[in-house]
Amino acid sequence: MTTNFFHPALIMIIGALLLPLVRGPFRKAYLFLIPLLTFIDVFYLSQHPGTYGVVQFLDWELTFGRVDRLSMIFGFIMSLMAIIGTIYGLHVEDEWQHIAAWFYVAGSLGVIYCGDFLVLFLFWEMMAFASTFLIWFKKDPESLAAGYRYILVHTFGGVILLLGFVLRYQATGDLSFVQLNVQNPELYTWLIMIGLMLNAAVPPLHSWLPDAYSKATITGSVFMCAFTTKTAIYTLARSCAGFDVLIVLGVIMAIYGIIYAIMENDVRKLLGWEIVSQVGYMVTGVGIGTALAINGTCAHAFAHILYKGLLFMAAGAVIHATGKSKFTELGGLYKKMPATFVFLIIGAISVSAFPFLSGFVSKSMIISASFESHILWAGFLLTMVSAGTFLVAGLRLPYLLFFSENKCSAETWEKAVDPSWNMQLAMALASFFCILIGSYLPFLYGMLPNTEVAYHPYGAYHLSETLQILALTAFGFFLLRKHITARETISLDLDWFYRKGGQCFLWTVTNPLQWFDTAFSKAYRVVGLSTLMTTSQFWSWFDWNGIDGVVDGTARCVRAIGQRISLVLQRGQIQQTIYYTVTFAAVILVAYVWL
Repeated sequence: MTTNFFHPALIMIIGALLLPLVRGPFRKAYLFLIPLLTFIDVFYLSQHPGTYGVVQFLDWELTFGRVDRLSMIFGFIMSLMAIIGTIYGLHVEDEWQHIAAWFYVAGSLGVIYCGDFLVLFLFWEMMAFASTFLIWFKKDPESLAAGYRYILVHTFGGVILLLGFVLRYQATGDLSFVQLNVQNPELYTWLIMIGLMLNAAVPPLHSWLPDAYSKATITGSVFMCAFTTKTAIYTLARSCAGFDVLIVLGVIMAIYGIIYAIMENDVRKLLGWEIVSQVGYMVTGVGIGTALAINGTCAHAFAHILYKGLLFMAAGAVIHATGKSKFTELGGLYKKMPATFVFLIIGAISVSAFPFLSGFVSKSMIISASFESHILWAGFLLTMVSAGTFLVAGLRLPYLLFFSENKCSAETWEKAVDPSWNMQLAMALASFFCILIGSYLPFLYGMLPNTEVAYHPYGAYHLSETLQILALTAFGFFLLRKHITARETISLDLDWFYRKGGQCFLWTVTNPLQWFDTAFSKAYRVVGLSTLMTTSQFWSWFDWNGIDGVVDGTARCVRAIGQRISLVLQRGQIQQTIYYTVTFAAVILVAYVWL
């Protein structure tokens, strides 16, 4: 490896592994030091673009460090958010939460700087498994269930992604993480795109996000809202720019998320649905694929990490103080938590694209790119969603938490107080950057990947248009606020199908087998035939013969199908790839069912 390259992810991994050894008064200093060193390393790499960390592994050349303008901006904001998130969680005594969070950040940085699909997959799975523990560490039944759903969904996405990588390598002999063919996409192209879109929470592969983020630990949700979806946006921008289907899906995503956010009663679920909506802008920008659209996608991802992290931190402060997360159990808290209220308002008006705040200078870039590319329907619909964003995050959220009728119990009201100094410091840092990005354009625009494109958000037309949208939305909220107040709701989403489908599958498997087991045992006891095997003997035989037969038979069928495909398509060794891939999947499936 190149001597002047030290991977930022490695700093986070080593720091996480050494954390249990650091005790006493040095713990908090150490917690701050590791992400700070990571940020310094990222900044150093941004001044030295190039390719680093090239390693020969078997027949493959793996690249751990590709530093260019696209990876620079994402690496910068990810490492900055690692500092803010760690400061926010300094009061957390459970060292395992910090370890999981740092491994999660390391996975994100590994994906951002990788140069091939094999390294991408390695860090992709590190992200999925590390973030699962940020849900489980809340240690209540709902969090455990949400964590299991989260890891199953992401494991499914990882398998699809891996299958796409394998088929692409079989077809091209290349593992390079580069732009995929837009003109003539192959099957592996669609598989890779689907695997990446799952982490971006693109409908219908989105339900995991509000479910998991609302059940994670308070600190864990701050990290999760920043890394998974935006890392996925980076991979889509790197490999899938210009795919028209992403424009349609992104616009649907933006509308879908904001509709569910309007109905939501849980504060973190509302913010989760709002993430789905805002990431829809970024997916649309990737689909448009022009230089301005990619710049807008990067700028909006940068801004979104800060203001959404700020909103999750403010919501976490309320939950930390009161122990409640539903709007129907809160209200009137501006008297008890004034500092938290100020920070939440800054995040709320940032996401609502108020002038001189971060959302104003990033979101409009994607909308402008859609109009410049003559995709008028997308531009108009995203503009409409901007009004919905202000309605949900800029008006409904702060109103229900801080100004609506006080629904807190006496105990909750007594406990409500602004959080500790470290949580306020983290929110202050995020607020500062939200204002800096919107007020001093060179800070963000100087990091955008396509330097040849100029964009000026503070034109008279854009300012007047934004102010009109905000004013009309505020007027509508004033008239309709009684109809969008807090109420207990059950919002059916697409996850209903796999949740109920999984229950039906479990019932189908369990009940017939249980009936057979009971009937077989009764027959043995009643008839007393010595030739009949006991249930335990039967299953022992089935474990070693039945499963082996299923796997062997599956392998034979797959081999035969592969041979037929190779004759038809004349693709050489494709049957071996299909054979080994499906056989491996069959073995894993049978092992999972057996366990």
